[in-house]
Amino acid sequence: MIFLIILVIAAILSLTFGTVTITPAQLLEIINGKDRASTVYRIFMYVRLPRTVAAMLAGSALAVSGAMIQSVLNNALASPNIIGVNSGAGFATMLCMVLFPAQTWLLPPAAFVGAFITALAVSTIAMKINASKITIILTGVAIGSILTAGINTIKEFFPDVMVGSNSFMVGGLSYVTDESLKFAGVYIIIGLIVSILFRSEMNVLSLGEDSAHSLGMNVKAYRFLLLMIAAVLAGAAVSFAGLLGFVGLIVPHGVRVFVGEDNKTVIPSCILVGAIFVTVCDLLARLAFAPFELPVGIVMSFLGGPFFIWLLLTKRRHINA
Repeated sequence: MIFLIILVIAAILSLTFGTVTITPAQLLEIINGKDRASTVYRIFMYVRLPRTVAAMLAGSALAVSGAMIQSVLNNALASPNIIGVNSGAGFATMLCMVLFPAQTWLLPPAAFVGAFITALAVSTIAMKINASKITIILTGVAIGSILTAGINTIKEFFPDVMVGSNSFMVGGLSYVTDESLKFAGVYIIIGLIVSILFRSEMNVLSLGEDSAHSLGMNVKAYRFLLLMIAAVLAGAAVSFAGLLGFVGLIVPHGVRVFVGEDNKTVIPSCILVGAIFVTVCDLLARLAFAPFELPVGIVMSFLGGPFFIWLLLTKRRHINA
């Protein structure tokens, strides 16, 4: 309940504050549908509202995707950006923009395909060589580097492939529109619902492959299915928010501190806390150097980098297994 209250407060602050501050009185007028020709109304409807919804959707999707990948791979360091899933989604998104520039509805499925192929590649390589947990991470980093090079190659050959490509590379919400959210939002909502339905299976997988087998689980089938759901969530978020990093790493670990390790409570909590985290980070990115604005991905990198180092130092016994 407390997470929901905080999310509502964060959303109201995000809708209110920015280069132009919307007063409570103006907000009430907008909600009542008054003065639709005003500049404030247009800022709210075409900038603030899509951006706030985008922050909440992206945060929820990436946080849940991270929690799922950590359970499926039984690895505390795994997250969509660390193992290259975000880069796979980003590469597929930019490739789709080059090949089908007018078909915006293709971006979420294209991002999903890129994210899923990357997740599957990392998982398959890890199983083939019986890799340790740290080797899985290094494999993901290597694949992610290759895909990032592919993204940069597309940018070099097709510099006009998208407006705000620099913001896309670090993750940003400045160019989000209703159109870009329309299709991706459906994928995210469906993915979040399905992730809630498979919370028990995630708990079993997080025990390790041998334990899951002993409990009668078809590990390969469920790993494939859950990676697919995680890829849908990460891919859909990347399709409109760019390569946002560390949400899928920071939020699940933070949530587990408060609610424990049971995915039956972790997944719903990640939906709310992920939305809070990205919304607050986006608000900070807008206000910290106003009237100048940072891409929200830069704020997350400042937070996520030290957090990742802390994880390496505190969980080294677990990740070297």
